[in-house]
Amino acid sequence: MAPRLKLRDIAFFERPVQFARPFRFGTVTINATPQLFVRVDIEVEGRGAAVGASAELLVPKWFDKRPELSPAQTVDGLRRSLQIARGLYLAQSEFQTAFGLHASCIGAQVAACAKENIPSLAAAYGPAEIDKAILDALLRGVETNFFDGMAGNIAGIDARLSPDLDEGDIERYLGLANQHRSERVAIRHTVGLDDKVEGEGGVADPRENFGARYFKLKLGGNPEADAARLIRIGGQLATLPRRYGVTLDGNEQYADLSALEALVDRLERDSALDPIRGGLHYIEQPLPRDIALRTPLGALRRRDFIIDEADDSYDAWPTAYRLGYSGVSSKSCKGIYKSIVNFTRIAKLNEDGAECIVTGEDLTCQPGLGLQQDLALGALLCLEHAERNGHHYVDGFGDAPAAEAAAFAAAHPDLYAATGQGIRLKIHDGDLLTGSLHAAGFATSVHPDWSALRPLEQPTSLQEHLA
Repeated sequence: MAPRLKLRDIAFFERPVQFARPFRFGTVTINATPQLFVRVDIEVEGRGAAVGASAELLVPKWFDKRPELSPAQTVDGLRRSLQIARGLYLAQSEFQTAFGLHASCIGAQVAACAKENIPSLAAAYGPAEIDKAILDALLRGVETNFFDGMAGNIAGIDARLSPDLDEGDIERYLGLANQHRSERVAIRHTVGLDDKVEGEGGVADPRENFGARYFKLKLGGNPEADAARLIRIGGQLATLPRRYGVTLDGNEQYADLSALEALVDRLERDSALDPIRGGLHYIEQPLPRDIALRTPLGALRRRDFIIDEADDSYDAWPTAYRLGYSGVSSKSCKGIYKSIVNFTRIAKLNEDGAECIVTGEDLTCQPGLGLQQDLALGALLCLEHAERNGHHYVDGFGDAPAAEAAAFAAAHPDLYAATGQGIRLKIHDGDLLTGSLHAAGFATSVHPDWSALRPLEQPTSLQEHLA
């Protein structure tokens, strides 16, 4: 039986993060954004107090892409999501499982955020970050690691939010997943819309791609312009001395099916795109989230498409599957429990002959807590590769104190290494190793230097922004 806990406190902090290079996706270019840190204090029934932590970038214009909002205003929406979630979680006064606490609050969270004009994807951010910190505290409280804990369903995940599953499905597939978890996860190197393509510093430069065998290429929403850029990138990838795989990410930029069909038709017919087509695994979230979940893919089912931004509720993946989508992304910033539920759903479908996929996508994961917790989740879900070069845009540990970075490197020497320019992610032939993530807690032996962080800024409400 899963242990029960009671929350004592939740505290939010942030740290400014300057990017080493601009990162452009969709219509936004990021040069800097804050990183969130969460600290929770819990009491584990029969065991006493424990402290847990989580971290994630507060990414502008991804959770909420409404054009009338500035990037800073969308970050404020995430801060408000956190505040609302804190109130709901702390109002739960009884001992309950970690998942039970999440399940008790997620519906009220979405409803409360909707009243403040915060969309569902941004509404889920607050619970997602609190849940990770609670799980870290719980695992520390019972002195076990993430993989062993999840194999025994320490969080008490059940089917109350996914009635399409049978009771016991989640525990069964968690056990199977842990038996086959990934000891290595290959990095998938993201190529932003403003990133250099050719020559030194380009896609094929090993100093830029860190020996990656997988590449994630951003799309802009114009079939002709995207095809022309993919031809250039494909020409560079074709020079690599190793086999490579490719994914394409539309970030909701394709306005409708006709534009998407034009891109796919070009991919399938233009021989200049052979280097892309030959390694293509799937196309991620090309359509806006509201259109995606009400528009059947029709003949486009012949290609593999996944949802990402449209994955804003426990109902999203089953809806997308009925419309012809092949998979869904796992991102801890969208919720670790939803990732595990969707993994279970897809494992069941595949047992019945489907060929669906769970993918690992996220640049919000900076070295330290964010990267390690999402990497552990991906390893549990048996991912072969995951988008994992946030360090490339932020330059190592960014603005974290040197002592904090050194503490993470000492505790996780298979993930980090000291270089002449500070501590950097250690990549082994294109892979990240997961061995040190078996530490007691949620994939981390250490916590950040809380004294070096500032309290979460007070947001201005989106209702005021949109008035």
